[in-house]
Amino acid sequence: MAHAAAVAKPPRPPRRRRASATPRRLPYLLIAPAALLMLGFIAYPVLSVFYYSLQNYNPTKPWRNGFAGFDNFTHIFTEDPLFWDTLVFSAKWVFVEVGLQLLFGLALALIVNQTFVGRALGRAMVFSPWAVSGVLTSAIWVLLYNSQTGITRYLADMGIGDYGVSWLSDTSTVFPAAVVADLWRGVPFFAILILADLQSVSKDLYEAAEVDGASRFKQFLHITLPHLKDAIILSTLLRAVWEFNNVDLLYTLTGGGPAGETTTLPLYIANTSVDAHNFGYASALTTVAFVILLFCSMVYLRLSKFGGEK
Repeated sequence: MAHAAAVAKPPRPPRRRRASATPRRLPYLLIAPAALLMLGFIAYPVLSVFYYSLQNYNPTKPWRNGFAGFDNFTHIFTEDPLFWDTLVFSAKWVFVEVGLQLLFGLALALIVNQTFVGRALGRAMVFSPWAVSGVLTSAIWVLLYNSQTGITRYLADMGIGDYGVSWLSDTSTVFPAAVVADLWRGVPFFAILILADLQSVSKDLYEAAEVDGASRFKQFLHITLPHLKDAIILSTLLRAVWEFNNVDLLYTLTGGGPAGETTTLPLYIANTSVDAHNFGYASALTTVAFVILLFCSMVYLRLSKFGGEK
């Protein structure tokens, strides 16, 4: 009996229950409703634009509605001089705005990154214009550019210029006037992103550079700029896309005038769809603009080596 008890098999361990798949799927199930809503709100408009780009669709002229094939695209590239004019102006607008905003934003970020009395207040003043909407920004600058009560009136009182001059109505001054208005709003975006990245630069690098006798300029060139590379690439890409699609400020500030001098491609699309009710042609223009932005973004990221070694 003792021998039998000694060689008795040990009891089997309790059977482990198979882990349920539900807990692993639970996070996906919880975000599924929001994901489906976002997909619907994004995918449906995009697909609708692609669909209507192949149609003649104008609610005011229903007898002309129908399948157009690639006729809208053929008209864009061969018979629409406004497309090329607005595309060239859009490229000019993006290049000037993004370049100046980057320079001023970088300078402001370097300044407010220093330690000085009232730095918190200074940062708040630098960043506050970014919280203002485009329509409100343009309303502020419309008042500032008003020929009766704005900047030109005070300059005329000081003997600089003439009374009654409107910078927004003159083809020679409307572009720089619009650029300044958008700079006021766009510079804080670069300042915020660059300042956030500057906070992560180790001070030991600057101390070691000072010991080696490196000047402030060399420290900026060999330490600061390489560290800011990805932040600058990402911010310039985002801002370039936003500036290309800028409608609210220019529409409120100049309406695309005078004489179409400040009409960007998105503003031309808005006028074609909202004012002319030609939604088919406007959808084709939107599709072309989408392809242009996608191509330029891919080329820019490839050439800039975003995410590579600093």
